[in-house]
Amino acid sequence: MALEHALLVSLTEHSGSGYELARRFDRSIGFFQSATHQQIYRVLKRMDESGWVEAEVVKQDGRPDKKVYRVSAAGSSELQRWIAEPTKPNHLRNDLAVKIRAARRGDLPALKAEVARHRDGHAARLEVYRMIEERDFPNPDQLSGPALHQYLVLRGGIRVEEGFTDWCQEVLDTLSQ
Repeated sequence: MALEHALLVSLTEHSGSGYELARRFDRSIGFFQSATHQQIYRVLKRMDESGWVEAEVVKQDGRPDKKVYRVSAAGSSELQRWIAEPTKPNHLRNDLAVKIRAARRGDLPALKAEVARHRDGHAARLEVYRMIEERDFPNPDQLSGPALHQYLVLRGGIRVEEGFTDWCQEVLDTLSQ
């Protein structure tokens, strides 16, 4: 996924300045697509030059003016094109999986510690996702439109983190036998 498309998605949900987008990104789409604040600003500039976004300059007292971006008609067309474009299914590409496969050739206690570290990391992210689910989607059966779409993505993240947490625990249990 190109960062441009992730930003277009975010801007369709709510217009915003580069700073606001970067903050929102860190709390939502950033769970699935990583980008630094500097990358976001560079890509916004490129998107503006390509006509995918429009920027309105907003005067601020005591601070520099800010640009508030929204998706243009060209950006909306690009997003529609991208959504319809086939994507390749994600395959498990994971250094940890390769390390586990080579376990007999390495330091087993160190590998188990690494697997435990990954399990704990996935469990922590799972907890964050569940907290977001409880806070933002208390009645998922009543959702529709964009809120339903956001919920479905969150549920996908929950399922992935549950799977990785369980898999890491299975590896630890098996390696400890």
